[in-house]
Amino acid sequence: MATRTPESTRALVIKKCSAEATPVYHHAVLETRPLQQLKQGEVLVKMGAVSFNHRDLWIRLGQYPGINFGSAFGADGAGTVIASADSNDALLNKRVFLTPMRGWESKQDAPETDFGILGGGRNPPLGTFSEYIVVERNQVIRSPDHLDDIQVSAWPLGGLTAWRAAIVNAEASKDQNILITGIGGGVALLAMQLCLARGANVYVTSGSEEKIRKATALGAKGGVNYKLKDWPSHLVALLAKNSGKSAKIDAVLDSGGGDIITRVNSVLKQGGKVVVYGMTANPQIKFTMREVLKNQRLIGSTMGSLKDLTDATTFMSEHRIVPVVSHVLEGLEAAEEGFELMKRGDQFGKIVIRINDKAKAKL
Repeated sequence: MATRTPESTRALVIKKCSAEATPVYHHAVLETRPLQQLKQGEVLVKMGAVSFNHRDLWIRLGQYPGINFGSAFGADGAGTVIASADSNDALLNKRVFLTPMRGWESKQDAPETDFGILGGGRNPPLGTFSEYIVVERNQVIRSPDHLDDIQVSAWPLGGLTAWRAAIVNAEASKDQNILITGIGGGVALLAMQLCLARGANVYVTSGSEEKIRKATALGAKGGVNYKLKDWPSHLVALLAKNSGKSAKIDAVLDSGGGDIITRVNSVLKQGGKVVVYGMTANPQIKFTMREVLKNQRLIGSTMGSLKDLTDATTFMSEHRIVPVVSHVLEGLEAAEEGFELMKRGDQFGKIVIRINDKAKAKL
């Protein structure tokens, strides 16, 4: 006798706050919604875990473009395929994670079509913060066997962004010196793990000495506190200690923006790269003639392609990389705690919600 699939699911949905609300902070509401019947090429995934990204908080703060009110939060999630439009589907009962974007298949430089990210938008109108999700079967990837759903849910968006920035754009390789700013966030940590697996020497910055200690424990050569005005000189000293007085940084992976290039100019090698995948500190970057004369390059990097994600996941599996998880919350009911943790910003790794087996799907 075939197992009946659920007809509805609970999802954490974006609801617009009142026009008078100051500051803007849109609501996150848990709703029960019907599940559509599976169409050809679709599968039903029972979610095991989902994870937060900064964009989820930015959506609530009204600081993200194209918010689709009424849609579910979340770009990252992992679970198990429990039904398919094809009764002989090889994915049935297999663990998978959802691809966090649409519109970029394999082109090397940029998306082929309109690029969209899961969670809170119209392209696609789909979010992972749900107990069950109907999704195209070609938009799920088999979960690596060495990870559980909690760990896998911490991978997709951050892993893709880190891979594109560190491996595709910065071309991190054995014995290179790589500087990663703002260690502690999901992307920065995954970028560090990818670079270390490539054999690179990783240095980090943070405003927290504790985060620097944790990064060093994971394999970084050392770190400096960016709250110090002369932090680049501390980095020079670290490089000299580990690699000799003439040592330079080959590439910088940055999520802050602002004056990052002018600060690292003297320690970045001629022809070195600064790859920027975010601008959380300042939405502009200063680039001067001094950098031009040193042939230093500034590269923008936003997520990546489906091919990038497939390549990254294969690499992650081969090297048994385990994404760093900071907090595990129980059930979508605990989502508000996750948003508060994101606001505080003291996490080291990803904030994950375990979707427990108390899912109240109507059978």
